[in-house]
Amino acid sequence: MNNQQATILIVDDEPVNLRVLKQVLQEEYRLIFAKSGAEALRLAQSKKPNLILLDIMMPDITGLDVCQQLKAEPTTAKIPVIFVTALNDHTDEAQGLEVGAVDYITKPVSSAVVKARVATHLSLVQADELRRTRLQIIQRLGHASEYKDNETGMHVMRMSHYSKVIALAYGFSEDRADNLLHAAPMHDLGKIGIPDSIMLKPGKLTDEEFEIMKTHPEIGASILGEDDSDLITLAKVVALTHHEKWNGKGYPNGLIGEEIPIEGRIVAIADVFDALTSVRPYKDAWPVEKAMGFIKEQSGQHFDPDLVVLFEQELDKILTIKDRWKDT
Repeated sequence: MNNQQATILIVDDEPVNLRVLKQVLQEEYRLIFAKSGAEALRLAQSKKPNLILLDIMMPDITGLDVCQQLKAEPTTAKIPVIFVTALNDHTDEAQGLEVGAVDYITKPVSSAVVKARVATHLSLVQADELRRTRLQIIQRLGHASEYKDNETGMHVMRMSHYSKVIALAYGFSEDRADNLLHAAPMHDLGKIGIPDSIMLKPGKLTDEEFEIMKTHPEIGASILGEDDSDLITLAKVVALTHHEKWNGKGYPNGLIGEEIPIEGRIVAIADVFDALTSVRPYKDAWPVEKAMGFIKEQSGQHFDPDLVVLFEQELDKILTIKDRWKDT
């Protein structure tokens, strides 16, 4: 969305104020106008503007009420609202921010201030849209990898949520843990590049077949490539390192201990636990107690010992997720 494509809804019951803002913004944006709160709500629904400049003091519905209604409606909740008002009281400003406005511009307006604030908030909208698009691409790639596997989509959901629980227990921020939640479905993306004769084989793989299977982390990393997106970069890390082992006997690079990125270490436990406790064409689901026994046996071998402790500590949350995302 560049400036020429952005649509701004300007709401004010005074025509002179509409003319002033039109003069400031008309060369760079598409503008639509409303002279009342009711008209603003109707236009916001029908036109879906990229940003709304909203007066507070209006006779029918105040700007505060309009903003509150916009934020309560899912189809308009994400549209940023900037109040343009003669009010200059901190209480009014706080009220506006409480109902969901992103900024304030005071009247009489400064042309430079209006242009700067509008450009800033439109750029934030654009960044959010880009992040959502990248996330959708990652989710779709995750679904694509399921078509080449005996595992189900529920496996991907469970292990991703397990990964977030472990990450939070380890000390990740909520945002960083959410990034791992969204990147984790990419862990087996590289299986797209493994021949069906191997991927869909019902029995045990031969040594030669297993060597081919072991190339899927590097294939996944290659598919994700180089990107300046934190999310795609993290997905690449997860794809490449979730089969590394704490003792250095994993693949593809034989990393040891903390050489393995923490995200790869987290996903390794989440992935193995879910694989063990799920039915596969070639195995029954293990009981949780047996799977936990294996996880603890592999502490310091396959898995980071600190993460094994955290996984056991968070087991109630893990089992809640397991129950929520059952295979169908």
